[in-house]
Amino acid sequence: MDLSPPACSFEEAVFIAQASPLFDLTGRTAVIIGAASTLGSVMAEALIDHGAHAALVVRDIEKAELKLQALLETGRAALFQADAAVKADLERVRGEITAWSPSGQAHILLHTAGTNSATPFFEITEEEWDRIMDVNAKSVMLTCQVFGRSMIDAGAGGSIITISSVSSGPPLSRVFTYSASKHAVNSMTQFLAREFAPHGIRVNAIVPGFFPAEQNRAILSEERVNSIMGHMPMKRFGDPKELQGAAVWLASDAASSYVTGSLIRVDGGFGAMTI
Repeated sequence: MDLSPPACSFEEAVFIAQASPLFDLTGRTAVIIGAASTLGSVMAEALIDHGAHAALVVRDIEKAELKLQALLETGRAALFQADAAVKADLERVRGEITAWSPSGQAHILLHTAGTNSATPFFEITEEEWDRIMDVNAKSVMLTCQVFGRSMIDAGAGGSIITISSVSSGPPLSRVFTYSASKHAVNSMTQFLAREFAPHGIRVNAIVPGFFPAEQNRAILSEERVNSIMGHMPMKRFGDPKELQGAAVWLASDAASSYVTGSLIRVDGGFGAMTI
């Protein structure tokens, strides 16, 4: 039996957005950090399909341009270069996005940048720890500082969406630094939900299960895959497109205006299992 999600054309997605005003993002500008990642590009596609303009923030524009060409061809997306772990880069790109945005502001921040490593604990170097923490945790803090301040100053509310992981707690084996960094993302998400609520800004995290992202392919040995599937009620990996609904829902003020500080699992039931 084919358990993959049904395909949805661009025309069908536009119709759905028009027929479902709860999920209409027309007039909104979304900033996607790490837009060239496997999950980031797919979630950016969904936001665009539902009417948003998308500022696609990447570290390497040359590498990202071809991958994101279809999004750029919609006429509602543009590429911007920044290292999300460098505040000066983010301050600069915020100005560029503000000038490009039809509304002159960002309404949605979606942070999807991430990296991983399966280095055994006693072999982890300070350099590797710093690199993973910079990408997975420090950049979340910095982007929320820069774009959160911008949203507060604009006074129109907004939605911030972070990407956590089923490894955030309890942690998975073999990914020590990654698990620690994603636990930090959960904490920051819930802290900022409280901090930003008086300004009408919602902060939530999507907690993906096992998706074929580039960063985790190297650690998916046959033994590990069998172990994962033994703990997976749905008995399959997720398709990146299965994250689109959660992203659009959390981005939509009308659909989720009373949802903040939540960790939304999209994991095939992985988090519901014990033994």
